[in-house]
Amino acid sequence: MTATPTSPVEATLAYAEDFHHEDEILITARARGEELGAMPIRPGGGAALCFLATAINAKAVVEIGTGCGVSGLWLLRGMRPDGQLTSVDVEPEHQRMARQVFGAAGFSGGRTRLIAGRALDVLPRLADGSYDLVFCDGAKLEYADYLAEAVRLLRVGGIVAFDNALWRHRVPDPTQRDPDTVALREVGRLVQSEERLRPLLIPLGDGLLAAIKLA
Repeated sequence: MTATPTSPVEATLAYAEDFHHEDEILITARARGEELGAMPIRPGGGAALCFLATAINAKAVVEIGTGCGVSGLWLLRGMRPDGQLTSVDVEPEHQRMARQVFGAAGFSGGRTRLIAGRALDVLPRLADGSYDLVFCDGAKLEYADYLAEAVRLLRVGGIVAFDNALWRHRVPDPTQRDPDTVALREVGRLVQSEERLRPLLIPLGDGLLAAIKLA
């Protein structure tokens, strides 16, 4: 549950967030992720990912930042039954736990491809125009680079999505100038100015910035 709201706006956002429920597998994975400092996507953001994957009938998805499997499980549940999730993370222990989560949820090893390594080393090896959705939840200072790679990787009609687009209410506050907040504002500007993308900022979770690739 979210914290007790103190204003009508907070009450509305809390209601929207609490509308989305997690099962025991996701709740357990979230607790493990928080213990390891992985900061999993919140339920509202996860539900949005599942919705987007379902809406475009996603078969091939790239995830930057495996964490402990929370966002990956949301994505897998929205993908086609024959789809494959490619997930990249620098922490092998996180990926080991994510693999356990996916197995507990009934997803076979063939449904996931977990790659240990730095995203900007791995992404250039993936094929152009071959993916339906790219989800970014890695180093915030690299978000602009992830965007450039995502535009290349996505098919027309594919979606790129960034978690933490509001960054704990810092992004809308012009007085906040820490490097991560500045980087998140910049990727927002880049998405808005990219003619090949049609963006949407979803105020669920910690903010989900999504954009669909146009022809």
